[in-house]
Amino acid sequence: MTSTIVFDPMIPAVLLGVVALLSLAAVVLAVARGLQGWALRGAALMVILAALTGPSVQQEDRAPLSDIVLMLEDVSASQKLGDRAVQTETAADTLAAQILARENTELRRIPVKDGIGDAGTQLMTALSDALAEEPRSRIAGILAFSDGRIHDADLPVDLPAPMHLLMSGKKSDWDRRLSIRNAPAFAIIGEPITLTLRIDDLGNPPENTVLTPLEISIDGDPAQTFRVPVGQDLELPVTLPHGGRNVIRFSLPEAAGELTDRNNAALIQINGVRDRLRVLLVSGEPHQGGRTWRNLLKSDSSVDLVHFTILRPPEKQDGVPVDELSLIAFPT
Repeated sequence: MTSTIVFDPMIPAVLLGVVALLSLAAVVLAVARGLQGWALRGAALMVILAALTGPSVQQEDRAPLSDIVLMLEDVSASQKLGDRAVQTETAADTLAAQILARENTELRRIPVKDGIGDAGTQLMTALSDALAEEPRSRIAGILAFSDGRIHDADLPVDLPAPMHLLMSGKKSDWDRRLSIRNAPAFAIIGEPITLTLRIDDLGNPPENTVLTPLEISIDGDPAQTFRVPVGQDLELPVTLPHGGRNVIRFSLPEAAGELTDRNNAALIQINGVRDRLRVLLVSGEPHQGGRTWRNLLKSDSSVDLVHFTILRPPEKQDGVPVDELSLIAFPT
């Protein structure tokens, strides 16, 4: 229990100061003129001023609260590359033991997994949720163990304490990635289309590679190998061999020392379609078979139908030239 004297003036502080100055002036004037009883008058004024300040004794029962340290541990898929998981676990356990050895200090260990729907590492989201459950005034520090691949780093979070990142991995880590920049969903059979690919060396590759082998396979056929440049967009002309679904697979051989070969392959599906087929249908006297053919051809969106009907029998002799009024276009 602690006791303190607090003041709550009954009048504004400025007015209280004016009253104190006037009281002091009155006492000084009484002393200067030699008036009797100036000491009692001064004491009375001091008692009045003390009462106006509103003094009171405040007693408090205080209990010390412990500090809280938040420790976020990245356990996403990228942490399983190399020995990152072992590095993170060892460092986290070591620091956790040192923090728990301190007096009045609590530790909150928060695992950060992969986000729902392939959202990546949502570390800042996990931090925001953890801060919402703890008193912000008790947060003493924030520690994050991660490989640095954070997909919600732009999420605004008001940090009540300093945040430190301990990054796993090695300076020599590197990886080669194959990505598809542009691939149409449909293409006309026999006409060339352009696919855009890119190969990048991320991190710290051991040597500056200029060319790398690229294998291309269509519908599971034997792959063809080409030497392509690294670090720039590749525009590859491709001609679909048949209609329907065409499956094209691009792959890179695993290089020595790269972290993983999971991003060394890409698969795309392109539907091959034929250009519209132009059909000329010539019919004579109306009958059910001609109607069936016409309806069948019109039901196919890939058929461009032109229908003519002959309404003038050839045995009719009326003086009209043979090349006139014989074919009449039927509306389609």
